[in-house]
Amino acid sequence: MKFIYTFWLCCLLTSAANADNGYRLWLRYDPVENVTLARQYRQQIASVVFETGNSPIIQSARTELKNALQGLLNYSPAFVNAPGKGLRLIFVKGGSKQLTPALNKLINNTSNEGYVIKTISLNNSPCLVVGAKNDKGILYGTFHLLRLLQTQQTLANINITESPKLQVRILNHWDNLDRTVERGYAGFSIWNWHKLPGYIDPRYIDYARANASIGINGAVINNVNANSLILTTDYLKKNAALAGVFRRYGIKLYLSAKFSAPIETGGLKTADPLDPTVKQWWQQKADEIYRHIPDFGGFLVKANSEGQPGPQNYGRTHADGANMLADVLKPHGGIVMWRAFVYDDKTPDDRAKQAYNEFKPLDGKFRSNVIIQVKNGAIDFQPREPFHPLFGAMTKTQIMPEFQITQEYLGFSTHLVYLATLFKECLDADTYSQGHGSTVAKIISIPVNNSLTGIAGVANIGTDINWCGHPFAQANWYAFGRLAWNPDQNAADIARDWLKMTFSNQPDFVKPVTSMMLASRETAVNYMTPLGLHHIMGTHAHYGPAPWVNNLSRADWNPVYYHKADSAGMGFDRTATGSNAIAQYYPPLRDSLNKVETTPEKYLLWFHHVGWNTHLKNGETLWNEVVKRYYKGAADVAGMQKTWASVNGKIDSTRYHEVKQLLAIQAEEAVWWRNACVLYFQTFSKLPLPAGYTKPDHDLQYYKDLKFKYLP
Repeated sequence: MKFIYTFWLCCLLTSAANADNGYRLWLRYDPVENVTLARQYRQQIASVVFETGNSPIIQSARTELKNALQGLLNYSPAFVNAPGKGLRLIFVKGGSKQLTPALNKLINNTSNEGYVIKTISLNNSPCLVVGAKNDKGILYGTFHLLRLLQTQQTLANINITESPKLQVRILNHWDNLDRTVERGYAGFSIWNWHKLPGYIDPRYIDYARANASIGINGAVINNVNANSLILTTDYLKKNAALAGVFRRYGIKLYLSAKFSAPIETGGLKTADPLDPTVKQWWQQKADEIYRHIPDFGGFLVKANSEGQPGPQNYGRTHADGANMLADVLKPHGGIVMWRAFVYDDKTPDDRAKQAYNEFKPLDGKFRSNVIIQVKNGAIDFQPREPFHPLFGAMTKTQIMPEFQITQEYLGFSTHLVYLATLFKECLDADTYSQGHGSTVAKIISIPVNNSLTGIAGVANIGTDINWCGHPFAQANWYAFGRLAWNPDQNAADIARDWLKMTFSNQPDFVKPVTSMMLASRETAVNYMTPLGLHHIMGTHAHYGPAPWVNNLSRADWNPVYYHKADSAGMGFDRTATGSNAIAQYYPPLRDSLNKVETTPEKYLLWFHHVGWNTHLKNGETLWNEVVKRYYKGAADVAGMQKTWASVNGKIDSTRYHEVKQLLAIQAEEAVWWRNACVLYFQTFSKLPLPAGYTKPDHDLQYYKDLKFKYLP
């Protein structure tokens, strides 16, 4: 009987070791495999004291620390009430008598959310201090300390000082009240409105933990295509319940507000922002919101875009609309994030120019608690776009970038595409707005007129057990949070940390998979939209290639509008002889983009209509290089499959096989993209495939005839 029990226990443990459904994200507190290091950790954290009080946020930090140490080290250190001899880990808020004046000063010089982690000598013994000015800093410092343990870093001689470079670090959920998610590829919305406010799903707590662990401090929980019901009393009670969970992890709740709410739920005949009754309605609504949610963050607004109502319906400007809302929120400390993703019912000469044309003339006319939320590029979350020209252009108005974490134009949740490299490409871009070195990251980090700085990411979170649909899609949520805290961080370092925390610390796993992640976005660009091509996806759902679509009622809804392929060549001429979109950038960048020879090839077809036989910098003709990029992209996905096969057995079998199957889908779809686009553009170039490239399996009509139903 004893043998049978032992055998059963061994089978159970083996099964558990090989099964991980991904629910824990990067907060996996499994035992540290390095026995020597685990022993050192236990010695270095023999006893713990919190000189911080016992607020709900501090309680969250203590609980996280206890659970993590139990999981990572199979160890529960002594939690003592006051410092004493032999103390090994001390959390202090605002300084401590146990510390030197210099260290107390260092702690108090951090920002409101910053922290210090430092090894000191206390009572002739080494001691680790986690210090901050307030509770949120203690929470963030706790998660940083745990990250050191998870990634198996030494705790000796630590000297870390951290403060976030951006103040509002926020997720935008495009979740609807019926629990569908617009551009969501990981199931339904996690917010169960029917059960709220009475039932708090444990997933809400784990969501808040995950966000706090990477420094995210805000969440807009409903779609920018908003439903006015979210502002009604019944839903405010439900929102208050969520806010109560978020608050314990330093996260503010925000709401997307529909501009026509005074009509739809208030019974007014107008939503004109200059109408006194409209402003009174919003003032009363703001007061009601803050009665339910005292730390409510504010509104996100999509107005006069894609059919959404806004101030232009009444002959008013974006500034009129944003300022009216800002005025009613200001007494409560709330902000307005007004989206600059706009295009009206008239097709402009170039859609890439419209946001700049509408917002640049309004620079300096917005209240100090208004932030203009600008997509990273001027079109719409493409696999690659040059940075939005509004970055650097509005010198008197605060701007915050909006990145897409969910992969609307990047294969949904079946393609492995690490987006930190996309985020960094925008953040590191030089706008030249104040001379060389005026990067997007620097511009957004400097407050304008005492405004808050910020950054937003459109979330990829849903009810799938692993939260994000694809196991590697979690990395994009994680990377966004890390870069929101500090835009100067390195994409490779973030990838390595995520892999170690999420899968394994084994170097023979981390090294090859890090390389795969870092190359994955460029791979996707190659098999989808190389050399600056853009917006040639299937219309409506944005699934798969459809560069041939030309029958939609509005010109800039059609892919042909963007690539403009003809017998002479392809690409959108945005130079001085075309739409002149380059005029929205600062010199010398403007001058560089005006010439084919000096335009970076990754943006070539974004800014130029180039002849098929034009020779590029590498000596290839445009046609040959386009074919080369498409074939390379598909081949590199096959390379990703080989890399993943090489790590079989180094992680749990459940997630290994899940990623293996998803990579097979990606490989098939990359070939689909390659074949469809090459065949289509060949109808214009009339040129043969370069030597050595295999002819596509099907003809172009086959790909045009493909139809898909019930796409997410």
